Amino acid sequence: MWRPVLIAAAVVVTIVAVVFGFQRKLVYFPSPGPLPSAEEVLPGGRDVRLVTADGLMLDGWHFEVRDAPATVIVFPGNGGNREGRVPIARALTDRGLSVLLFDYRGYGGNPGQPSEEGLTYDARAALDLIDGPVIYLGESLGAAVAVELATHRPPAGLVLRSPFTSLAAVGSHHYPWLPVKMLLKDQYPVLERVSTVDVPTTVILGTADSVVPPAQSREVATAAKARLIEVAGADHNDDVLASGSQVIDAVLSVR
Repeated sequence: MWRPVLIAAAVVVTIVAVVFGFQRKLVYFPSPGPLPSAEEVLPGGRDVRLVTADGLMLDGWHFEVRDAPATVIVFPGNGGNREGRVPIARALTDRGLSVLLFDYRGYGGNPGQPSEEGLTYDARAALDLIDGPVIYLGESLGAAVAVELATHRPPAGLVLRSPFTSLAAVGSHHYPWLPVKMLLKDQYPVLERVSTVDVPTTVILGTADSVVPPAQSREVATAAKARLIEVAGADHNDDVLASGSQVIDAVLSVR
């Protein structure tokens, strides 16, 4: 009588144990290196090296524009590497802003394994490279990284593209049958943190986002007292959200 129940319980426990052990494989999807030089992807680009507080050396690209009013630090989402962010760097430099692209630990051939604590170190190392006014541009998971950095050192402006309220909230949306909040090692409490940040902020979302529910991005915008831009029909990884004109205009006007 109890045998089917015990078998079902054992299956559930096994699934939960596997998810707990491999959860960061379900959160972070790095693309490896090697990558070309900054000069090869955009003329005038410069290869830079970030040194983190825990002793890692990470690679990045700095695209400096003469007399730029600010530098945009791009905080990537959980997939790919900085080569995939070249279109937004090109668009921003064409509009007169300097740009720093970098990869987190474990991405783009960098050493280390990604985690919330580790990405916090990586973000601060990126900021240490820049003198003068800075704009933070965070995409999805990168929005969470940018918000944490803003609590440490507020930027001149903050642009959050497709932000979630917390990693647990977006995880529960996709895996409602798992006790996600109990299992997560990395939390990224964006909603809690952004409410303490007092800088000009813009939130951009796609109304057809299948990864981060638009309702979560709207919550972040409300908590941040941010300007909200909704791109009709756009999904999470569409080019219009990665480097479209509305994103570029939002960065230019956020200060």
